[in-house]
Amino acid sequence: MSKNREQSSRSSSVISQKWTLLLCLGSFCAGLFFTNRMWTVPEFKGLARTTAIEAESLKLVSEGCDPKALQEKYVKGEIEDILGEVSRSQNAIQTLDKTISNLEVELAAARAVQESILSGSPLSEDFNKTDQSSGRTKYLMVVGINTAFSSRKRRDSIRATWMPQGEKRKKLEEEKGIIIRFVIGHSATVGGILDRAIEAEDRKHGDFLRLDHVEGYLELSAKTKKYFATAVSSWDAEFYIKVDDDVHVNIATLGETLIRHRKKPRIYIGCMKSGPVLAQKGVRYHEPEYWKFGETGNKYFRHATGQLYAVSKDLASYISVNQHVLHKYANEDVSMGAWFIGLDVDHIDDRRLCCGTPPDCEWKAQAGNVCVASFDWTCSGICRSVDRIKEVHRRCGEGENAVWKAAF
Repeated sequence: MSKNREQSSRSSSVISQKWTLLLCLGSFCAGLFFTNRMWTVPEFKGLARTTAIEAESLKLVSEGCDPKALQEKYVKGEIEDILGEVSRSQNAIQTLDKTISNLEVELAAARAVQESILSGSPLSEDFNKTDQSSGRTKYLMVVGINTAFSSRKRRDSIRATWMPQGEKRKKLEEEKGIIIRFVIGHSATVGGILDRAIEAEDRKHGDFLRLDHVEGYLELSAKTKKYFATAVSSWDAEFYIKVDDDVHVNIATLGETLIRHRKKPRIYIGCMKSGPVLAQKGVRYHEPEYWKFGETGNKYFRHATGQLYAVSKDLASYISVNQHVLHKYANEDVSMGAWFIGLDVDHIDDRRLCCGTPPDCEWKAQAGNVCVASFDWTCSGICRSVDRIKEVHRRCGEGENAVWKAAF
């Protein structure tokens, strides 16, 4: 009995193993069937479906380039574009600034002309030298000789040398359009003995331009502003000159020098220099505002030396209109240069405006290069000018008839 049970158990075990094997095989086949039906193997043509960026990258790689290098190239191009825009913007700003500067100067000139017309000026009988629109006489230049109450002998030495007197001076004004005047203000005590002495001298010679200004060595910058403002309102000229009363001047050569620049609307002509800014107190030409020019030991910007310089009408008018806001430094020539440093002005450096006294100016005259002005640098003018100016005039002068032969 037990034997039969044992055989029956073996038989069912065998059957069970067979069925298990068949079921596994069937499941595997079914799995393969359904897998083939639902999943398709990717086609190779899918590899060709690259994007435009990938294609470009592949192309660049094939040409020996790197996408990283391409990115750097794009970034570099963007930076160059930005820099280009900045440069164009800066150029536009500079052009605008220049235009504004020109308009400011022209406006100043127009205001000065209007003020001078309203104040009234003598009319000229010479039609060729008269501006029909304003009725004002047109002159070539106004020469203002800066002088002081104590300089009577210097003035007389100039009258005896390069400054025509009497009828000759009147003829110089009418025929050549050249005005020459000694420039002086008034004393601290208006109507005092100093003022009366100048008035008596003016009645005798008639060659003064009186300013509404209190005389004083420390007020030269203020006097310079007042001179140009007064000169512009008094005479309509192409050029306005300031010269010291211890300098020798050849008037014809000065006029011939200036007319070479008459087509330039804004000129500032003289012997340009850039001296040290003196911070030490007690020394001559000490600059109290030295700190504005940077570190101790710095130099001034370029400006014309104060012995003689000239400006065109537009610049003289600019000074006249803006005199209340133009800053005054300790030294008059520095102040003058500062007023133009931010404007569209032609700075003309002409060394003939600062020749030395004989033999320097004499040698140059003999070589055909007549000097405009002569003085000694060591004295900031002709040393002992009252005694020596006649000798300078004799040896370095342009000749008595030069101004009458000159064609301005």
